[in-house]
Amino acid sequence: MLRTDNTDCRHAIVRTHHRFPAPTVEGRERPYDDGFTADGVVYRYRGTDPNHPDNVGLRRAMERQIPLVYLHGLVPGQYLAVWPVYVVADDPARHAFTVQPDEPGVLQGDVLLDSSDELRRLYALRTVRQRIHQQAFRQRVLRAYQMTCAVCRLHHVELLDAAHILPDGHPRGKPVVPNGLALCKIHHAAFDADIMGIRPDYSIDIRPDVLIEIDGPMLRHGLQGVHNQRIVVPRSVPLRPSVAFLEERYDLFRKAS
Repeated sequence: MLRTDNTDCRHAIVRTHHRFPAPTVEGRERPYDDGFTADGVVYRYRGTDPNHPDNVGLRRAMERQIPLVYLHGLVPGQYLAVWPVYVVADDPARHAFTVQPDEPGVLQGDVLLDSSDELRRLYALRTVRQRIHQQAFRQRVLRAYQMTCAVCRLHHVELLDAAHILPDGHPRGKPVVPNGLALCKIHHAAFDADIMGIRPDYSIDIRPDVLIEIDGPMLRHGLQGVHNQRIVVPRSVPLRPSVAFLEERYDLFRKAS
């Protein structure tokens, strides 16, 4: 986390705390189990000593209502910055602080987020949580697929998405790599629109009416040409698309077709 180390925030000096919320690595435990609660983000102490200088600094930031920058680990080497956030609670028994995000568009000066403004607080927390989860999911999926579209092998990262096999609203639609596919914009849209399906054996199925259409080269090569081909999957078996998720999604594709 970054903090402003000055009682006058208009002339603040930025100082770095020496540990950031660690990124999730599939199959490994996080060294710090920071997470979201209904009140904000749980930010674990540096070690277990409440009087460690980093912990003392955060406690002072809480007392002085100093805005901080929260850096959340997405994947190793990549962090998402959230600003401003405030330390709003200290729990020595759990060796943790509670951090609440604010919205910079509605922040008034250096005033701490008013806890009575429940709707604003919940909106800011939900927005930050959604942004973190989306970015973390995208980075983990693209890395698993080596920054390549699973269908057409396109390598331009700016044209790639992390597509959910089972959507966000689904009971099992969690943002984990086995529920994801690295797809270019065209194939992501085709997958979401049930123009393209992926069978549990990783082969591609294009909707029958689209297969017989006559159009330009994008349709011919980008969709019709990949029918019955197999997608590229991650080398690591635990990161490959879940067969159970693909089966359920393919059933939906068949019904839509």
